[in-house]
Amino acid sequence: MENYITVIGGGLAGCEAAYQIAKRGIKVKLYEMKPKKFSPAHNNPNLAEIVCSNSLKSNLHTNACGLLKEELRLLDSLLIRIADETAVPAGQALAVDREKFAKRVTEEIEKNENIEVIKREVGNQTVNNVDDILIDNKKYSELEEMAKKGIVIVATGPLTSDNLSKEIASLTGQDKLYFYDAAAPILEKDSIDMNIAFWGERYEQERGKDEQIEDWQKRISTQNGASYLNLPMNEDEYEAFWTELVNAEIVTLHEFEKKEIFEGCIPIEIMAKRGKDTLRFGPLKPVGFTDPRTGRRPYAVVQLRQDNSEGNLFNMVGFQTNLKFGEQKRVFNLIPGLKDAEFIKYGVMHRNTYINSTELLDNTYRLKSNNNIYFAGQLTGVEGYVESISSGLLVALNAALQYKMQNEDENTYRIIFPDTTMIGALAKYISTENKNFQPMNANFGILPPLDETIKDKKLKYTKLADRSMINLKNSIELLNLNV
Repeated sequence: MENYITVIGGGLAGCEAAYQIAKRGIKVKLYEMKPKKFSPAHNNPNLAEIVCSNSLKSNLHTNACGLLKEELRLLDSLLIRIADETAVPAGQALAVDREKFAKRVTEEIEKNENIEVIKREVGNQTVNNVDDILIDNKKYSELEEMAKKGIVIVATGPLTSDNLSKEIASLTGQDKLYFYDAAAPILEKDSIDMNIAFWGERYEQERGKDEQIEDWQKRISTQNGASYLNLPMNEDEYEAFWTELVNAEIVTLHEFEKKEIFEGCIPIEIMAKRGKDTLRFGPLKPVGFTDPRTGRRPYAVVQLRQDNSEGNLFNMVGFQTNLKFGEQKRVFNLIPGLKDAEFIKYGVMHRNTYINSTELLDNTYRLKSNNNIYFAGQLTGVEGYVESISSGLLVALNAALQYKMQNEDENTYRIIFPDTTMIGALAKYISTENKNFQPMNANFGILPPLDETIKDKKLKYTKLADRSMINLKNSIELLNLNV
């Protein structure tokens, strides 16, 4: 076996995995195709680029993703630590300055003496630019050749290149590895009409009473102590916007693509077509707001969330879209306050790649048919930034242990956290047989129920989260993990 572990993909999961392995004194070769080649949705040459929203979701103990972040902090996650350091105002959520976040992760990875970053694409077409190299009458697969020499972690994310996707499909025997989701536009704050927009958060009085808000969050403030800019609409304005939105031109999808859009990232124009009031009960919900101009609740509200630490860029919350760029500008300029909005980045629809993990992986994210290959990140079917980081961390712990105990029985090098923890429950979910498998994010529904019946949802979630943290701490002690 080679004296290093290979990690393919320099995204969130890959960088977390590389750091955790290197931290344990093992050499890592980290392959990243940028900046020589970019996916359709990437444009930042740094590692750990965040493509869609800049939010890592709630930071509260009583929220499933907030709990997962607490678990990752306990396990010394590099990426969650950097996310905390590069946080921007986002109310109860942990949102980051995506440029600073990627830069800081890149700096930490590149300065680590145990990590070698190799900037090229992995896949058979990268070898002599030949498609049909044969070894033992079999088409050449660089991924499989790497796995013959040592441990490989495939963490190429939801935008895995065509070359490597073909190799993964061949390796796993799958015909299809992908679905589609969408990203929201980003615009300049100075182009927002502040005579219309107002600062505020839904139910901010209740939010102020919540004892679970983290200390770091209290140090972040914006105008009036709020994190979101809100654009109120009256009924006529909303109906005019909705009419243009549902009739706007979209980027044409093939028929099979229409069936593969993940519900959690559904484009706003598709959501709008489900009914005139659908948006008003979703991302444009006006409940909890008062329009300062009228003193009344708006008919609908569009929210903008800060996207960088300088506070000059904002993204449109819930506005993932597949509209043509010109249509985005035309339709979104109809929103009160955005008449002269300058868009820094338009929303895009892009392919997301994932494997049928329930058939292919065990609960350490290792390929059942090849003990030297692990998968991590959204490629496994965990959905979300924090979930991807958690899979990278768990994979790294197992790969590092396998590397150090390579002459021992394989069952002795398995680190499995209880399914009462969020990190353990996600690993169990993606490795449990499910004929209708779709990507899954952190949620309390995948945890085993409590021994007692609790009707109060907040109290129930608190007890589930408390149980998770206790069990994770016990596991760390029992496994003698170096965290």
